[in-house]
Amino acid sequence: MGDLLQPWHLIVLAVVAFLLFGAKRLPELGKGLGEGLKGFKEGLKGLTDPAPTPTVQQNVTPAPPPTTPVEPK
Repeated sequence: MGDLLQPWHLIVLAVVAFLLFGAKRLPELGKGLGEGLKGFKEGLKGLTDPAPTPTVQQNVTPAPPPTTPVEPK
């Protein structure tokens, strides 16, 4: 099984891909494959990064405004 990716095997695979898809479709397929791998790596990176810790908000109630004493009439 270790001899599967010999240079001649890769050349034969490249020729078969060229014959199946043609010269116009191969760059499109390569671009799509590259974008897919990039998205996959970004997805894995999101799984391995620790989640951001939520910030604790303190509920601070403002002090009531100062009142002046009202004198009775």
